[in-house]
Amino acid sequence: MDGLKLYRLVPAAAPDDPHWDLAPSHGEVVVAALTSGDARVVAAEAELDFLEIDGSPAEDKSTKMASAFRNEKLYTVIEEAPSTDITERGVVRGQVRVDNIISTQV
Repeated sequence: MDGLKLYRLVPAAAPDDPHWDLAPSHGEVVVAALTSGDARVVAAEAELDFLEIDGSPAEDKSTKMASAFRNEKLYTVIEEAPSTDITERGVVRGQVRVDNIISTQV
Protein backbone atom coordinates (compact mmCIF):
# COMPACT_ATOMS: atom_id res chain seq x y z
CA MET A 1 0.00 0.00 0.00
CA ASP A 2 1.52 3.31 -1.10
CA GLY A 3 1.91 6.19 1.30
CA LEU A 4 2.26 4.17 4.50
CA LYS A 5 4.45 5.61 7.23
CA LEU A 6 5.42 4.52 10.71
CA TYR A 7 3.83 6.35 13.63
CA ARG A 8 4.64 5.97 17.32
CA LEU A 9 1.75 6.39 19.74
CA VAL A 10 3.10 7.45 23.12
CA PRO A 11 1.15 7.93 26.36
CA ALA A 12 0.94 11.68 26.99
CA ALA A 13 -1.00 11.70 30.26
CA ALA A 14 0.52 10.98 33.66
CA PRO A 15 -0.17 7.47 35.01
CA ASP A 16 -2.48 8.93 37.66
CA ASP A 17 -4.47 11.07 35.18
CA PRO A 18 -8.19 10.39 35.69
CA HIS A 19 -8.67 9.96 31.92
CA TRP A 20 -7.01 6.53 32.27
CA ASP A 21 -10.07 5.46 34.29
CA LEU A 22 -12.02 5.46 31.03
CA ALA A 23 -9.51 3.47 28.96
CA PRO A 24 -6.38 1.49 29.86
CA SER A 25 -2.87 2.45 28.74
CA HIS A 26 -1.22 0.14 26.24
CA GLY A 27 2.18 1.74 26.62
CA GLU A 28 4.05 2.76 23.50
CA VAL A 29 2.86 1.29 20.19
CA VAL A 30 4.21 1.71 16.64
CA VAL A 31 1.82 1.35 13.71
CA ALA A 32 1.97 1.55 9.94
CA ALA A 33 -0.66 4.00 8.73
CA LEU A 34 -1.47 6.60 6.09
CA THR A 35 -1.61 9.65 8.40
CA SER A 36 -1.31 10.47 12.09
CA GLY A 37 -5.11 10.35 12.37
CA ASP A 38 -5.14 6.99 10.61
CA ALA A 39 -2.49 5.81 13.10
CA ARG A 40 -4.99 6.35 15.92
CA VAL A 41 -7.61 4.36 14.00
CA VAL A 42 -5.17 1.51 13.26
CA ALA A 43 -4.23 1.22 16.94
CA ALA A 44 -7.88 1.39 18.05
CA GLU A 45 -8.80 -1.35 15.58
CA ALA A 46 -6.32 -3.68 17.32
CA GLU A 47 -8.24 -3.40 20.61
CA LEU A 48 -11.05 -5.73 21.62
CA ASP A 49 -14.45 -4.32 20.66
CA PHE A 50 -17.89 -5.01 22.12
CA LEU A 51 -18.92 -6.34 18.70
CA GLU A 52 -16.31 -9.11 19.06
CA ILE A 53 -17.65 -10.47 22.34
CA ASP A 54 -21.04 -11.34 23.74
CA GLY A 55 -21.40 -8.25 25.87
CA SER A 56 -23.31 -5.00 26.06
CA PRO A 57 -23.59 -2.76 24.15
CA ALA A 58 -23.19 -5.36 21.38
CA GLU A 59 -26.19 -4.85 19.12
CA ASP A 60 -24.39 -2.96 16.36
CA LYS A 61 -22.60 -0.50 18.68
CA SER A 62 -18.84 -0.33 18.33
CA THR A 63 -16.57 0.90 21.13
CA LYS A 64 -13.72 1.94 18.79
CA MET A 65 -14.49 5.65 19.30
CA ALA A 66 -13.84 5.21 23.05
CA SER A 67 -10.30 3.94 22.56
CA ALA A 68 -7.48 5.57 24.54
CA PHE A 69 -5.56 5.83 21.26
CA ARG A 70 -8.19 8.23 19.89
CA ASN A 71 -7.95 10.54 22.92
CA GLU A 72 -5.40 13.32 22.35
CA LYS A 73 -5.19 13.88 26.12
CA LEU A 74 -4.00 10.29 26.60
CA TYR A 75 -1.85 9.61 23.52
CA THR A 76 0.31 11.69 21.25
CA VAL A 77 1.32 10.53 17.75
CA ILE A 78 4.88 10.97 16.50
CA GLU A 79 5.89 10.27 12.89
CA GLU A 80 8.91 7.97 12.71
CA ALA A 81 11.66 7.98 10.10
CA PRO A 82 10.39 6.76 6.72
CA SER A 83 10.60 3.04 6.00
CA THR A 84 10.42 1.41 2.59
CA ASP A 85 9.54 -2.10 3.79
CA ILE A 86 6.02 -1.29 5.03
CA THR A 87 3.42 -3.22 3.05
CA GLU A 88 0.20 -3.02 5.07
CA ARG A 89 -1.57 -1.03 7.78
CA GLY A 90 -1.30 -2.45 11.27
CA VAL A 91 0.57 -2.66 14.56
CA VAL A 92 4.30 -3.04 13.92
CA ARG A 93 5.76 -2.93 17.46
CA GLY A 94 4.33 -2.97 20.92
CA GLN A 95 1.37 -4.82 22.29
CA VAL A 96 -2.23 -3.67 22.25
CA ARG A 97 -4.01 -5.10 25.26
CA VAL A 98 -7.28 -6.96 24.77
CA ASP A 99 -8.47 -6.38 28.34
CA ASN A 100 -9.67 -2.90 27.46
CA ILE A 101 -13.31 -3.74 28.15
CA ILE A 102 -13.99 -3.56 31.86
CA SER A 103 -17.07 -5.13 33.33
CA THR A 104 -19.09 -2.84 35.56
CA GLN A 105 -21.46 -5.56 36.72
CA VAL A 106 -21.55 -6.20 40.45
